[in-house]
Parts: sequence; structure tokens; C-alpha cells
Amino acid sequence: MVSPVAINPATPPSGTTWPSRLIPGARAYPAVAARKKVVPVTTDERLWRGQDQIEILKSPKSRRWQSLTAAVLPQPGTHNQRSRLVARVSSDYASIAFAFSVLIPLAQMFVPPGSTRLPSATTGALLLYGMVFTLLGYSERLYHPETLQAAQEEQWIIAKVGFWSTTLFAAAFACSGIPIRVLAIFALASAGSLLTMLAWRGLWRSIGAHRAGSGTTRNVLIVGSGRIGRQLARYLEQDRTRNYVVTGFLDDAAALGGPIRGRVRDLARVARNEFVDEVILTSRQNETMRALISEARRNHIDVRIVPECFDYDPAAVRLERFGNIPVLTLSEEPIPGASLLLKRCIDVLLAATGLVLSMPLLVAIALMVKLDSPGPVLYCAPRLGCKGRRFLCYKFRTMVTDADALKKSLREKNERAGPFFKIADDPRITRAGRFLRRYSLDELPQLWNVLRGEMSLVGPRPHPLDDTKAYSLEDWQRLEVMPGLTGLWQVSARRDPSFARSMELDREYIGRWTLGMDFRILCRTVGAVLRGEGT
Repeated sequence: MVSPVAINPATPPSGTTWPSRLIPGARAYPAVAARKKVVPVTTDERLWRGQDQIEILKSPKSRRWQSLTAAVLPQPGTHNQRSRLVARVSSDYASIAFAFSVLIPLAQMFVPPGSTRLPSATTGALLLYGMVFTLLGYSERLYHPETLQAAQEEQWIIAKVGFWSTTLFAAAFACSGIPIRVLAIFALASAGSLLTMLAWRGLWRSIGAHRAGSGTTRNVLIVGSGRIGRQLARYLEQDRTRNYVVTGFLDDAAALGGPIRGRVRDLARVARNEFVDEVILTSRQNETMRALISEARRNHIDVRIVPECFDYDPAAVRLERFGNIPVLTLSEEPIPGASLLLKRCIDVLLAATGLVLSMPLLVAIALMVKLDSPGPVLYCAPRLGCKGRRFLCYKFRTMVTDADALKKSLREKNERAGPFFKIADDPRITRAGRFLRRYSLDELPQLWNVLRGEMSLVGPRPHPLDDTKAYSLEDWQRLEVMPGLTGLWQVSARRDPSFARSMELDREYIGRWTLGMDFRILCRTVGAVLRGEGT
């Protein structure tokens, strides 16, 4: 019989060092040699995934198994929160099951014999109700750690999620022909499940507060003793729902003494002396950030980072991943997506209808243009559209074929201020062209540009490219939206020679845009066309 080999726990195996914090079942990190090339922390996916040097210890079989489970199983939550998430979801399911199993049979005792009762497949409905509740709750961050610490916010979320879950199921039962009396029983059971859930969560929170007061605490070390670090420390000290104790600060700039336990390089020593469980980084010391995170992970210390939000409301901050790069969204302007989609639908509907109904008129205009002067029927000119994208703008030709070449020689006769070019008796305009311009019939082919998504029915008019070359920086704002067949300037100050006035009206339209404004502009455009106010 072979006697067991005695191992001295004070002496680590060769090539390893004991970390400051020992976790039951966790393996020690090997001594890590200096890297030849330092990779920026924002592009090192292993560090953000919690895989750093310990990746060396994992076998190919273990990595294959993790890849398989990640591809097949759902992953709602971070790696270290999944077991807690399962426990919380299971407790909500248990609350729902308890209330339904007690209240529904009790309520149905008062239903007259022969009356309609709840469906026999109560177990399936119960599972489905719990699934809807937990999915809605997850979308409302009901199971997020910060929500669990805020009792009032948690109660409000539970009430809201319970209301919508019950409403959805009641609507589904009502569509199945179940009487109102039975729906009332279901609503009663749902309300009972919510009360049970609130009671259970309140009990769990009080147990957690008792544990926090009985010595089961987590020691926290804050890196950076500036305004954010001090504010975080005061909050953690006053918060009785979390079992955190701030052991002090690490700071390379502040004077040592008092709460300042040491410099950033002293992390391992301070963590061992103070039995630190967690380190929170609040200072932006980029040159030492990676080394500090690696040192904390080597010592089995949890790491949190306070992101720089530049005094913006942190409630609006959203974390995304672009590839393996984490990106924080600090500010995001609201876009009226639904209204813009409806605007596009109206554009397509009216443009398609207009093209079909005006087909005989389009053929007649094409014949008139062809017989009046030699050249093509359509004038296709490049224009700048939304975000400066180029497109071909279609019009019936109203000028002679070499009109663009003659424009340079007529530039000195321009009657408009700014980049606009307009003269009263333009010699380039044909006889048919004057008629078409008077009633704006030359712009009917632009309905095709609207169908193609290059223009809208209402918006700033697209200018020729040579006009846009004279734009000032502020003038480019009008290209933030899609150009239109007609606009606020066309129905308000079409004969005003001021380019600045037209730009002011375009900016006013963009800033005050509504679907109602588009409708009013279209109505005024119809009146202007019938009166022949075009030039």
C-alpha cells in the first residue's frame, strides 16, 4: 500500500505563487513571464471575458465543451451571475405555481356546477405564464443586481410586468371564448402570485441585510481617491442592502496615510493585509490600468471599473460590443422612427398613384418637349441628396441642350443673392419649357426619384452641384434630410431672392418637422400649381 504524499500548504508548487485571495476550488495562476508586446486593454478579448492567463491552464477538451455549450444553451447574464439568475427565476416560478395551485382551486369551488372553468391544461398555461413573466422581467432588468438592491424600483417593475403578463393571457383566454368570470379567477391568481413574489423577495432582502450586519461582508478597495472615488465610498458605506466594507484607496497622487492605503503598485500587499475581495477602478491611469487588472486577477480579486461618463446621466449609458471592443453610448438623440417610416409609406403611395394617374399627361408632355426643340425629353442632372449622396434628378427638359454651358456666360446677370442662379428672361428656356415651369409640370418625373427613395414629396429642394460648391458650413445642414419635390420655401417665399432666407426656411422645416406640416405644405403646393405661380 502506497502512503499518501504530504504536501506543505505553505509552500506553493514549483513555478507558482499563491494569490492574495484564495477561492475554494480555484487553481493558482502560473508565474507569468513578461510579454514582448503589450496589447491595449480595449482590444484584448480574453481579459474582458475573464479568461486572461488562466486560459493557459484549460485543456482543448474543456475549450471545445465550453464552445459547444455557448453555441447551444441560452446565456442570459454574465458568467458569475448565472446561478443567481437561475435561483431568482426559479423562485418567481415557485411563487407563481404556489399562488395558482392554491387560489385557482379555491376560487373554482364557488363556480356553479356545469359552468365553464379554467382549461384543464393548467400546468401548460402556468409554465407559459411564468415564461412570459420572466422574459418581460428580464427585459425590464428585474433580475439585474442593481434592481435587487432597490426595493421600491423592484416592486414597481414586478407590478408592471405582472400587469402586462396578466393582460396578455387574459386577452388570449378571451379570444378563446372563456367567460369573464373565469378570467376574473385567473386575474385573482395572478395578483396572488405577485403578492407571494413580493413577500418572498422582501424576506430574501431582509436575510441579506441580516447577513451583512452579522459579519458576512465583502471588503472593497477603491483605486483613485478623487471625487468619483470618494462619492462611491460614501454610497457603499451608507447602503445597508449591500454587504460591502470600503477598506481604503489606492492612489499614485494623493498623500499616504488615513484611508490612502498605498500606491497602485501596492495592490497585492494591501489586498493581503486587508483581505480584499473586490477592487473598483475609478481613476483613468491608462498606463497602469492593464497591469493593475492583471495583478488583481492573478490574486483572485474581483474587478469593477467605473466608466467615464463625463457627467452625463448614467441611466442613459448603454454598453455594446463592436466585435471584441466594448463601447459605451453616453448620449443618443431620439429619432422619430415611426413618423419617418409613415412619411416614407405616404411618399411611396402618393408617388406611385401620381405616376399611374398622370401617365397620359406624361406622354403628352414628352411629345410637346420633343416637337418644340431638338434634344432629349428628360433632363437628368446630378444632385446632392441626404447626407451628401449623389443621385440623378429627373425633369422634363425645359431649356436648350447646351444650357449648362451657357450658364457660365450668364452668371453675371444672376438676380438671386448667394449660390442661387435665376434670371427673369432666361434665354435658354424653350417655349414649351416656359409653360411647364409655370405650372411645375417639368418636375413630375421626380415622382420616380421619390419611388427610388432618393427624394421625398416634401423637403428642401435639391440644388445643382455648382451651387453647393458655394455653400457655407451651416448651409450643409439642409442635407441632413431627404430633398423634396416641394418644401416650406417653395410655398412661403419662392420669389424672395435671398439665399439666406431660403436656408432659414429649410432649417425651420427640418427643426419643426411633423407629418401635419408636410400635409399643409402639400395642400399649399397644389394651390400654387393651379395658380401657375412657378418660374
